[in-house]
Amino acid sequence: MTIEISTATADDAAALAACAAVTFPLACPADSRPEDIRQHIETHLSAERFAALVDLPGHTILCLREQGGIAGWSMIVLDQPTDADVLAALSIAPVVELSKFYVHADHHGRGAAAALMTATLDLAAASGMPGVWLGVNQENARALRFYEKHGFGRVGTKRFRLGDRFEDDFILQQALPTRAASAA
Repeated sequence: MTIEISTATADDAAALAACAAVTFPLACPADSRPEDIRQHIETHLSAERFAALVDLPGHTILCLREQGGIAGWSMIVLDQPTDADVLAALSIAPVVELSKFYVHADHHGRGAAAALMTATLDLAAASGMPGVWLGVNQENARALRFYEKHGFGRVGTKRFRLGDRFEDDFILQQALPTRAASAA
């Protein structure tokens, strides 16, 4: 398997939406209503939404590419959190948000997710901010193990709206490597 990771462009919007339609449901709790998942995908993970996100300042989407297709993706956001639960939990500021991280199930356990995480954390560190945070559903044991393996620690909880109900997420954070000051 040859892994290529690159920054998304507007030309990737349809392929990102197709990947998201397969991967987002995998991250949802088993009792999530299919109509709520479908609505979330149509509203937040459509090709039109991806086309807008790739041009949005402070947002970067990385694509995990294999054989011409997108097998996974991540998104970092440089905007600072406004959610009161997130702000109360984080001990590092300012922070980069690892807003999205999804890899197709066919690529789990093959090193693709680790490669995408390494590239994502390198991109986050390049921002110069001292930390990165994310939210992950408390029932998503596989994702929790993966994030903890990659240096994230639990610092709090927040809520995520899916349809007309709220899901409980853990807030995870990690410090990013400090960049050496350049000599004048």
